[in-house]
Amino acid sequence: MSRRTTFFCILVTAVAAAGSTEPPLPPWSEALSDDDEAGRWARVLLVEDWETLLNPPPGEEPAEATEAAAVEPLATDEPEPRISDAHLDAYFAARPEDFLVDPQQLLPSPIARDRLAFLNNHADESAIDLFIYLFDEAQEIPSEIREEETIERFYSDGKPAAVVFYYLGEPQRSVLYLSPAITDAVSAAEQRRALQSSVMQAFTSIEPLEQLQAFLVQMAIRLYWMERMHVEAAMAAAPPAAPVVEEVAAPAADKAARFSMPEIPPPARGWLVALGVAAAVGAGFRIWHGARARYSFPDFDVEPRLGGRHAAGVGAVISFLTPNVPPSSQRDQVPDYLRRM
Repeated sequence: MSRRTTFFCILVTAVAAAGSTEPPLPPWSEALSDDDEAGRWARVLLVEDWETLLNPPPGEEPAEATEAAAVEPLATDEPEPRISDAHLDAYFAARPEDFLVDPQQLLPSPIARDRLAFLNNHADESAIDLFIYLFDEAQEIPSEIREEETIERFYSDGKPAAVVFYYLGEPQRSVLYLSPAITDAVSAAEQRRALQSSVMQAFTSIEPLEQLQAFLVQMAIRLYWMERMHVEAAMAAAPPAAPVVEEVAAPAADKAARFSMPEIPPPARGWLVALGVAAAVGAGFRIWHGARARYSFPDFDVEPRLGGRHAAGVGAVISFLTPNVPPSSQRDQVPDYLRRM
């Protein structure tokens, strides 16, 4: 209930009391001073000139306005948007020793240790380090700080790294930078998709600390794919390796004997050539004769089965004694499984 509402309630109560038959209120006592809450309300109830109270003479301010002016504004715990010079040096003076850069101590100590442990484990298992620079949601990096120059100066040498400027409570303001060693392998579109995916994962929660954790997990996953792109690009750019020929150590005489043709007398060479030609002619004749060969099969009278020439569509099987002799030379059939016993 506001002070003005309370005042009118007391005023109505006082008017009702004045019209009743109850005894009047006690007279004003100097012991009730204006500094006392009870004294102020007693003066309101006992005053006779309500117009004077409600409409004070010019030059006099109402007590409520005086009290409101005397109240000092409450101090807030929100950090200023401007980053102090000492913190700027901690951010941008040198390459950080830890993967979590939080000189303003925006994270509580237990949470900071947990996030740093996560980043350390990621560095042990990945070929790309992940550095997180933490800022407050309302802070701005001064214009004299060039982020691209900072990344090129501190992260050009050594292990490749991904640097994220993260604003606690405002994940959508985050910025991702890659060290020059992997910018050629990872396109700008892929970097943008990685950052957007991490921001969307952070917004699954409304708690700033949980948003940071979700952001880090998703960014670590995206860095795994960036690492694969970097390795594939490096393998594609590398020149093909020359085949390695292993030579077995051997005396010079053995090598000469291994690679030299044996000495053959001139008459023996002629005979070898003649034999080779004869073998080739013979093989060609056999191939030609086999291609022109024709085989004829004799006509046999098939014995009737079950009193007829055909037995319910079952054909007759003609078998010969041996497959090595042409069928035209074989006149006798061999009993087969279709014959009656």
